Amino acid sequence: MDWQDQGTILSARLHGETSAIVEVFTAAHGRHAGVVRGGASRRMAATLQPGSRVAVKWQARLEDHLGSFTVEPLTSRAGALSDRLALLGLGAVCAMLTVTLPEREPHPRLHAMTEPLLAVIADGIEGWPLDYLRWEMTLLEELGFGLDLSRCAVTGGREDLIYVSPRSGRAVSRAGAGDWAAKLLPLPACLLGQGGATWEEITQGLQLTGHFLDRLLAGHDCRLPEARSRLIAALARQG
Repeated sequence: MDWQDQGTILSARLHGETSAIVEVFTAAHGRHAGVVRGGASRRMAATLQPGSRVAVKWQARLEDHLGSFTVEPLTSRAGALSDRLALLGLGAVCAMLTVTLPEREPHPRLHAMTEPLLAVIADGIEGWPLDYLRWEMTLLEELGFGLDLSRCAVTGGREDLIYVSPRSGRAVSRAGAGDWAAKLLPLPACLLGQGGATWEEITQGLQLTGHFLDRLLAGHDCRLPEARSRLIAALARQG
């Protein structure tokens, strides 16, 4: 069995004295692991950094075997090493993909959105935290729980949507909330496509996506990664 693809390094851990087990998020094969012979060497260290874009060839005797990767570097994200916030962003993306996605399940739409996100984070392009928030919204959809922010779940109206139901994931207007407002989640305007966002709104948006992501993961006895928490804490300090 063998295939070739391109993707992003999510993680690498030592395997024996000279090899590494590497996880890659690929376009056609999803989150996939394999052994990289010589992966523990200094020469391979930069290539196997989380966030790096690579070309891979996977080979195994049987499809359900771990198999081995041959890895060729395509794009380094080394620029993020000099920017702590960017480094936290790269770490959060890779950790979220590792924790949330089933192994070997293709997610081409998410993959197509992930590569540009990693590029703007690594290049330090202004506004990437909002891109990250929107990426988490897409991740929720890919996991089968997209939020419905198109109209109020109570009145059916499209105006003054400022809350989200913590149970259904549907938007609620100020008028529709009534006495239940204190039990609803705040909906930042940036998630309605209304321009940019303040640091506070981005943090608020990540608390919203985190509520539903945490609920989904709880059913699989998993928790949101610490890398995401560290990013949110850093973003909150920006404000």
